[in-house]
Amino acid sequence: MDADVKQHQMKLIYDRYVRYLFIASACLMTIIILAIIIFVGQQGLRTFTEVSVSEFFFTTKWDPMEGQYGAASFIVGSLYVTLLAILLGAPLGLAGAVFMAKIAPSWLREIMRPATDLYVAIPSVVYGFVGLTIVVPFIRTQFNVSSGFGLLAAGFILAIMILPTIISISEDALRSVPRPLEEASLALGATRWQTIWKVLLPAALPGILTSIILAMARAIGETMAVQMVIGNTPQLAKSLFMPTSTLPSEIVVEMGNTPYGSAWGDSLFLMALVLLLISLGMILIIRRIAQRRLA
Repeated sequence: MDADVKQHQMKLIYDRYVRYLFIASACLMTIIILAIIIFVGQQGLRTFTEVSVSEFFFTTKWDPMEGQYGAASFIVGSLYVTLLAILLGAPLGLAGAVFMAKIAPSWLREIMRPATDLYVAIPSVVYGFVGLTIVVPFIRTQFNVSSGFGLLAAGFILAIMILPTIISISEDALRSVPRPLEEASLALGATRWQTIWKVLLPAALPGILTSIILAMARAIGETMAVQMVIGNTPQLAKSLFMPTSTLPSEIVVEMGNTPYGSAWGDSLFLMALVLLLISLGMILIIRRIAQRRLA
């Protein structure tokens, strides 16, 4: 009996220490995230001591040597590339999720799931190299444009990169739909495709939207692959084939040449802050969708 009491007390102590460890880890992560936001924010907001808010956000002239810091083309470029990647990748990823969740036999699903997850392990520089050697020349020859660099190349590469996120999360959402709901639809005379389109997809919509928003967060923050195929030109893109730049690609191109504490360096920190706020906004949207799903 004493041994059982001791064992029970040891379990309580162990649970208490584990709980404290988790609380300490959560507090540490919170402190780190806040420290990053505060540091990037302080450095970035110093830009407005030399550059006006309207110039930074609403002009496209970027020439640090002339003291011009208009970042509108980078912000718009990031949004354009992300939207294009979603338009290209979301339907394909959703189709793959439907196939894996409801159509593919179990043996094929067991092969496709690890193959899909393998995409995540591929470094982004490999995607960029493939885009540089295959996608850019293909666009140049097929569309008869001068370079092939631009929004279309970047959007295509990003669409491939976000497929694992959309496929895996959307598949889990589809498989979590109660089986009786699907069986009831089939029992009422609906075909398999009608059941998928009219019943399963609407029921799994919160999870599908979560996958798309997570994919957007991945796409808008991607650096190396986009930097290799977009052209890295500080101009507002007026067509899919026009070279431009995004917030991450411009930061990685210029961060090595920028004096710390200068208006140029502070403007790069401000661009990073804008990118961080966009990503945080997407995370808040995901949490909002999850709350509605649980309600």
